Amino acid sequence: MKKFSYESMFEIIFYLKEELQIKNQILLEVLNPDIEENIYLGEKYILENQEYIYRNFKTWTDLAELFFCRLNVESINKKTMIIKFDKLDKLDSFHNDINNDKNEKYGENSTFFRINKNEDASFLNSYINALKNVKIEEKKEVLNLGINKADEFEVIKNLVNEECFNTINFTGIDYSASAIEYAKNRFPQKNFQFFVHDINNLKELKLKKADLIISIGTLQSSGLNFKLLFMELIQNHLEDKGSIILGFPNCRWINGEVIYGAKAPNYSYSEQSILYKDVYFCKKYLQQKKYRVTLTGKNYLFLTATSIK
Repeated sequence: MKKFSYESMFEIIFYLKEELQIKNQILLEVLNPDIEENIYLGEKYILENQEYIYRNFKTWTDLAELFFCRLNVESINKKTMIIKFDKLDKLDSFHNDINNDKNEKYGENSTFFRINKNEDASFLNSYINALKNVKIEEKKEVLNLGINKADEFEVIKNLVNEECFNTINFTGIDYSASAIEYAKNRFPQKNFQFFVHDINNLKELKLKKADLIISIGTLQSSGLNFKLLFMELIQNHLEDKGSIILGFPNCRWINGEVIYGAKAPNYSYSEQSILYKDVYFCKKYLQQKKYRVTLTGKNYLFLTATSIK
């Protein structure tokens, strides 16, 4: 176990980088972040004639995330705490799932299905704000593309009152049959309909135009022509004064942990050029169509657009 007291963050980062190349687990003893109120990050603190550099708990959680680790607290007292960095298995990600039936890579038995974005505080708070921004309580036809197990509808259910919820018609579309079956059982009410369908061929369903379209982490999937599909949604499937909420993943899920930063091919670190290129395309296109566009979020970037016609 390594004890850090007065060492700089520069030294700590290089220590972790070197140790995690040869170890899967590291124990550190550090100053208890709750040692004193009104102390700033990086300030010196004297404890029993020992000099420490103060660091809050977020510092250690950020370090764990940067180095693809899960952080746990082994023990804690009034003076110090012992924290454990457990290295994540980067191969344990839904992106690496192998399934003979490609439609079920995101199905009920998949790694992806185990992810509950509604328990990620950053995602949930940003999504709630997006729903409030589009005035969800006034919507009548909601279309969700890439619905999976319908977590986004669950948030709407919790956000509006029951009377309002029952007046909204919800439509969810996904390519996974088992995910759609799960969503149907979750929301058996008459104002819900779910389809197993390829969203490349959305016209085949002959759906009523929606006054709110939601799509979280779907439009950028391989096999979809992102720009053409996005423009078709706005032109053919959204009411003239409708709204849209798009969630762009700026993270990876590894061993059940959410790790900040979009992963691009041929880069060992987070590289976000493609992400921002797609976000900017949508923003510019919607503004030309007379929509007010906002960008919020962290692990997921939320593009929210409301008509100003």
